[in-house]
Amino acid sequence: VISMVMVAVGVYARLLKHAEAAMACLAVDPAILLIVVGVLTFLITFCGCVGSLRENICLLQVFSVCLTIIFLLQLAAGVLGFVFSDKARGKVSEIINGAIVHYRDDLDLQNLIDFGQKEFSCCGGVSYKDWSQNMYFNCTATNPSRERCSVPFSCCLHDADQAVINTMCGHGMQARGYLEASAFIHTNGCIDKLVNWTHSNLFLLGGIALGLALPQLVGIVLARLLINQIRDQIKLQLYNQQHRADPW
Repeated sequence: VISMVMVAVGVYARLLKHAEAAMACLAVDPAILLIVVGVLTFLITFCGCVGSLRENICLLQVFSVCLTIIFLLQLAAGVLGFVFSDKARGKVSEIINGAIVHYRDDLDLQNLIDFGQKEFSCCGGVSYKDWSQNMYFNCTATNPSRERCSVPFSCCLHDADQAVINTMCGHGMQARGYLEASAFIHTNGCIDKLVNWTHSNLFLLGGIALGLALPQLVGIVLARLLINQIRDQIKLQLYNQQHRADPW
């Protein structure tokens, strides 16, 4: 049910977008990610549910193998991310820079970036000047955009008692130096803030990983146990059929 809801939300989000804007940034479209995850989740859980209800060994094996592959991929990703932290940092930087380039192309992506910059009190990848990679915020003299040398409003420092958000508060901030800009916006990049948050919340992340891994392991074990029970029942039925005529 959850997977079907995910797919429905993803499809609805895609249908609401303009066709040209939707095609511009498929690789970083949250709606596409939601649809893909929802479809995969539905197929895997469908195999486990129907396989257990119908006692179908084939479906149960597919369910068990898929859960095992997902668990091993998660484990490998965690180990590789820890061992090759520098390369993982570079990959995260690449993803963030790609999202900055397509900031105006997708409303969902735009809201996601704004949410991240507000929550982590950061701006851009390495610094606020990374927003010059976006064609609208590019800080070159040949850029005709009215947002030239600006940053999104989510980079701005906000007062707690501010009732109305000034969406133009980041205007011209890239043309200012770090010290001057720091009085109006967050100048630190989101990559360092994300790394620091990760180091500060290792126990929380470990608990989340354990919470995701335990149901998968339980599902794998229960699926294998049920497969063995079904096979034992089949062997017992075949044995009874073969020895039905025995005098004993």
